[in-house]
Amino acid sequence: MDRMSRGLLRMRRHARDIFDAAVEAANPERAVLACLKREGDILRAGGKRFDLNAYERVVVVGAGKASATMAGAVEKVLADRITCGLVVVKYGYAAPLKLIAVHEAGHPIPDEAGLAGAQAVFDLLDGCGERDLVVALISGGGSALLPLPAEGITLAEKQDLTGRLLRCGATIQEMNTVRKRISRTKGGRLAGAAYPATVINLMLSDVIGDEPDMIAAGPFLPDRSTCGEAAAILERYGLITTLPCSIRMHIRQGLEAERSTRAPGHVFDKVTSIIAADNRTACLAAKSKADELGYASLVIACGLGGDTTDIAIAHAAIAREIVASGNPVCAPACIISGGETTVRVKGRGKGGRNQEFALVCAREIDQLPGKIVILSGGTDGTDGPTDAAGAVIDNLSSERGRQKGLDIDAYLNDNDAYHYHETTGDLLMTGPTKTNVMDVHILLVEKM
Repeated sequence: MDRMSRGLLRMRRHARDIFDAAVEAANPERAVLACLKREGDILRAGGKRFDLNAYERVVVVGAGKASATMAGAVEKVLADRITCGLVVVKYGYAAPLKLIAVHEAGHPIPDEAGLAGAQAVFDLLDGCGERDLVVALISGGGSALLPLPAEGITLAEKQDLTGRLLRCGATIQEMNTVRKRISRTKGGRLAGAAYPATVINLMLSDVIGDEPDMIAAGPFLPDRSTCGEAAAILERYGLITTLPCSIRMHIRQGLEAERSTRAPGHVFDKVTSIIAADNRTACLAAKSKADELGYASLVIACGLGGDTTDIAIAHAAIAREIVASGNPVCAPACIISGGETTVRVKGRGKGGRNQEFALVCAREIDQLPGKIVILSGGTDGTDGPTDAAGAVIDNLSSERGRQKGLDIDAYLNDNDAYHYHETTGDLLMTGPTKTNVMDVHILLVEKM
């Protein structure tokens, strides 16, 4: 093995260590335990004090990839007080709980199991009264895992709309703006179901800007979006005229009576909302690990959005500049960013935004001088409809592909990054991490 290969292997291990530190910093159990503090019969959360003796029942509900792990933390804090509970998680994201039931369902396309889980959560909250305390645990993926369509809309119609939005590259904010319009759980409607109970709403943010009402489409928060915005999104992506009559009618009725599509404002007076961890949490932990490993590190953004190809090309350009001039930091350098880019699906291949990001980077840094490694991974451990979290590439990845007869542009045109990385050995495999605070991109550069 030559010196270059040994150096790249070491840097690839470092990239994985830095990514693992980012994921661990967003550990749902640790995040919840930092937010919920108990002193005897007093529970403190969000700067408020809750006297547990004032409540007849403590009910725990949740939805999202991290909600089962979050529920485990709540059991540690409130084990002797929990009356009942239910959290809905993606298949494979369950955790062993003693007092709170775990229901697995489909993501990102909702399924019948999700419908049953959403109805059970709604019914549990609908039975709450003024002397009940609800602890809500919401994380990324919660939108798809709480698919309770508005009256007159079927699950199949909602599945079709979700699939169309995913394929056209809609952002999570755009998707949730639309999904709020046709749901009985989103846009604060679970807060309405729980009222007049007191609610502590703990969230792990997976949205750019940490907009609370967009995390899992804000089931316990006031809806700041409008039917007009939803209609404009559907128009922009050319979907409005091809939607089922039931959805178009619901949007039209909302446009005519906007207020009727939202949960009443007073129900939120009894809701305390807290963001327990976000992408910045992960990126700063990544920086600390990179510093520890001896890199000059820089976090350039914790809310990157936009087209995956454009953002990947920009990261490759940064690598090129570090090699050429030592800007913005001298090698050995680590550039860290986070967020959630979007891919407009044109082909029929297999992949996700992180795998596509990495493949574009592999093309752009092909055989650049020095040693360059780029990791792009989802903190939830899954990237698109695949078993990979993303990919780790270096400036010899394209050459390894050519030696195996792969045409990198053909794979990109078919949105088939998964099979390219699988062949070159560049897939990032972590398994379910039980958390979700968007994606982390790690760029490492060393000179020859």
